[in-house]
Amino acid sequence: MTENSKSIGEILGLPEIPYVLRNMLSEWINDASGDTDKIQRQISVKQFMHEDSPNKVMPVDRVLWVPLEKVVHNDYNPNSVAGPEMQLLYLSVKNDGYTMPVVTIYNPDRDVFEIVDGFHRYSTLRNNPDIQEKTHGYLPIVVIDKDINDRMASTVRHNRARGKHSVEGMSSMIYDMLKNGWTDAEICNELGMGADELVRMKHITGFSKLFKDAEFAKEWKTKSQLRASKNYRDVISHLREQGIEFDPFNQEHQDMVKHGIPETAQ
Repeated sequence: MTENSKSIGEILGLPEIPYVLRNMLSEWINDASGDTDKIQRQISVKQFMHEDSPNKVMPVDRVLWVPLEKVVHNDYNPNSVAGPEMQLLYLSVKNDGYTMPVVTIYNPDRDVFEIVDGFHRYSTLRNNPDIQEKTHGYLPIVVIDKDINDRMASTVRHNRARGKHSVEGMSSMIYDMLKNGWTDAEICNELGMGADELVRMKHITGFSKLFKDAEFAKEWKTKSQLRASKNYRDVISHLREQGIEFDPFNQEHQDMVKHGIPETAQ
């Protein structure tokens, strides 16, 4: 802020913290033995305020600074970022600081925070000593409480919102979610996918290495995907002629989309 600009408190019309309370907090934080102790005391204050916050159901209500070594990447994120974009991310963090926290879950078995979204922001800190110096080796995170399938779904939602996820990672993740017991309907609902999109992704799961460097978008289709789309339209027409509505979660209907309408059914 410039010298004559208003403080955030003035802009928002916030009530002033009582002098005694402000003085006690300031003395306690500044009495820390060093930067690490000071950061930890500030986190304790944030945690205390978060517990009684009307917005505590929102992860962003509690942004925490945690040591870099307490954060680890996941092995299911289908997002990919090119080298020039990573350099831009580095320059952004260097010049503007961290403006978005990394989304994590806490793994009690490993006593670490596993990344759900924000791997590249994490990598920027991990790979650049000058950024580590700026943050004292701490990474800003928020923590959500999710099981493995929900965490993968959260990762996809974050990536899809930015339009960034690779074919290989996306199809592999869908395979894992199916293997973990999720139904087609649950995957579509949680990932914001249409039934035909899920059919295409399932269809290419075994061949995703062919599209390793490609990015998935609604406008981008392979020959296999175009064939699946045609099959999808043909199956809908075939079923309607019999007075049957297409059910995207009916295995028989899915098989017809994937392999074509059996000759015996025509």
